[in-house]
Amino acid sequence: MMRIARLKVRRGEGEAVPRYDEFAVPFEEGATVLDALLWIRVHADPTLAIRYSCINANVCKTCTIAIDGKVGYACTTRLVADRQMTLDPLPGKVQLRDLVAETRPSQSD
Repeated sequence: MMRIARLKVRRGEGEAVPRYDEFAVPFEEGATVLDALLWIRVHADPTLAIRYSCINANVCKTCTIAIDGKVGYACTTRLVADRQMTLDPLPGKVQLRDLVAETRPSQSD
């Protein structure tokens, strides 16, 4: 049975005031946030900046973002149909664009 996920995705570059775009994404049980983000890039907005490397098993954790205020992996977090999910780049990191944050350690780390 096809369900609909409602995602509120942070958009913007660097220090600019961010905005949130909302997307309704069809999904089947078991689909992940990363599945939804890829669907958005193909079907709704090809400019959405995300980072993932699932094909390279040794580069895991690339898709880490804030999901409803908690840091998690987009590739393992399941979609839900009963509420809106809010997606932000990693907290405490410099936002590069949309959900992509600088992940290299800073000189102060």
